Amino acid sequence: MLDVKIEKTKNPKKIPAKGEPLGFGHIFTDHMFIMNYTEGKGWHDPRVVPFGDITLSPAAMVLHYGQEMFEGLKAYRGDNGEVYLFRPDMNAKRANNSNDRLCIPRLPEEDFVQAVKTLVNVDRDWVPYEEGTSLYIRPFIISTDPHLGVAPSKTYLFIIILSPSGAYYESGLAPVGIWIEDEYVRAVRGGMGYAKTGGNYAASLAAQVKAHDSGYSQALWLDGVERKYIEEVGSMNIMFKISGKVVTPMLNGSILPGITRDSILHLCRDWGYETEERRISVDELIEAARTGALEEVFGTGTAAVVSPVGKLRYKDEVIDIGGGKIGELTQKLYDELTGIQWGKKADPYGWRVTVQ
Repeated sequence: MLDVKIEKTKNPKKIPAKGEPLGFGHIFTDHMFIMNYTEGKGWHDPRVVPFGDITLSPAAMVLHYGQEMFEGLKAYRGDNGEVYLFRPDMNAKRANNSNDRLCIPRLPEEDFVQAVKTLVNVDRDWVPYEEGTSLYIRPFIISTDPHLGVAPSKTYLFIIILSPSGAYYESGLAPVGIWIEDEYVRAVRGGMGYAKTGGNYAASLAAQVKAHDSGYSQALWLDGVERKYIEEVGSMNIMFKISGKVVTPMLNGSILPGITRDSILHLCRDWGYETEERRISVDELIEAARTGALEEVFGTGTAAVVSPVGKLRYKDEVIDIGGGKIGELTQKLYDELTGIQWGKKADPYGWRVTVQ
């Protein structure tokens, strides 16, 4: 168990008032968690300190070679005032999967979860109360050796910052348009697609800009070899309801193993839906749309939870889904999962964790 030293700020910031716009990732709480790693010593000096800038050498390896990983999860305010996390143990496991791929020292999973709980508890007054809002939690590790040379660093910082965030759907759960990218490639098997690291997101920017410029919310990636199999959206896993079955791309090493994805599959199976994790070609998807077999499409991820898709574009073809309305299953999944997260519904899986 970590012996976390806590230094409270002497200059607390004003917590946003009820109803004040929060956006996403613009406002940060009073404190942050920091822990060091030194080769030969391991992880040490866990502490909560006032939120502020960090000092790095211009030669810090993270700035030159991108050796870093990050995670994302949320804290939720229940109607009873309690603060909840959602499956933080899964974030801890995924963090170490990323660490392994990036040659970053593993962080004990119980230490990861304790660090998150400790910081959230210190800044629990920042967890907003409004429907659909949350406290976004960003744990990350960066390599800090002041050295130019491609090799694993010998020193690291593990940091957690918190950001109160507004409802993802400001105007309701409206279907979005997705651009199926046919020019750029984000990841390939054997690469870093399954790791949560900044390079994957930098690789997605060009297609994301192209999609936005064409009036679409996000880009959906195809595989990097044959360029025909569906993989994932820039910030979400993707699922399709085809002829009554819930179908999603299998985890093959080039897409992120989403925690929301796993949760949605659990719910679908428990509700009696047949689920398939397999390769899905874009041609199969278009044919299913033409025949009417494609009933619903939705993304899954921490930020949106479930994001209904009303339109897909591939090359010169535009596929309309469900008449622009939210599918019945999509809505049910959103209601159930958010109900568990905010403490409004029973949690038979033990996913909801109270911060005390």
